[in-house]
Amino acid sequence: MKKNPYKIVVLSDLTKSSESVLKSAVSIAKIINGRIEMFYVKKAVDVVKMDNQLSAMRAITIEHKSINRKMRDLASSTSEKYDMGISYSFEFGNVKNEIEEYLTDQKPDLVILGKRKSKTFKLMGDGITDFVLNCHGGPIMITPYNKALEPNTEVSLGMLNNPKPSINLKFAEELMEHVHKPLKSFKIVKNKSSSPKQPLPNDRKTIEYDFEYSDNIIKNFNTYISKINIDLLCLDRVKKSSNATTILTASDVKEVMGKLNVSLLITGE
Repeated sequence: MKKNPYKIVVLSDLTKSSESVLKSAVSIAKIINGRIEMFYVKKAVDVVKMDNQLSAMRAITIEHKSINRKMRDLASSTSEKYDMGISYSFEFGNVKNEIEEYLTDQKPDLVILGKRKSKTFKLMGDGITDFVLNCHGGPIMITPYNKALEPNTEVSLGMLNNPKPSINLKFAEELMEHVHKPLKSFKIVKNKSSSPKQPLPNDRKTIEYDFEYSDNIIKNFNTYISKINIDLLCLDRVKKSSNATTILTASDVKEVMGKLNVSLLITGE
């Protein structure tokens, strides 16, 4: 029996790069059989800047029409280009509060956000990345604006510190059916006693790469996966109990998110 489509939420900022993020969402949606809804929050204080109630209502009405037009045009153009239905909604208010309420109500199977390329890791404004990771326990995909996933093509998947599809990904089976083989599994280990490239058992069709932990491990790792053209890196959330052979900390994970120029899929709790 065919499964119901997975619910994918794209948290949009309606910048000129939003089309790239939506393109990556379409790519994943086609792979896992998902349906997409964009969600946007406009700070109320950025709309209502006057005390007069009539003027405030007029400003809200004008901004409502403007946002609706932008989201409609973005959704329809992407939908027509890739033959994928896309719905959308938006709210005025406190960004974090509205996002948390929306995710709690919708219970999406995957949340997708865009990451700007900058010296410091920022996503839709200060603190939103950590906030979404804390308030949403399900999988989250962070995709760079300048390197979208291509719809209707297989992806090159890498898995960090987890050589097999995670039990915390509902759509792991669907994802594995549409990735290049062999899979690439990366480990960051305390002591690397073997060569960086170690094949796993034949029946797993996976190649493992071991990296020895060092102060510049994230930089070296980022350089390496860029060379072998990884499109999507799957990473388990850091848990309180750590594996004896790996020492990837929460700080390391944040550095990975900030430096990688590939889409990052962080599993659920």
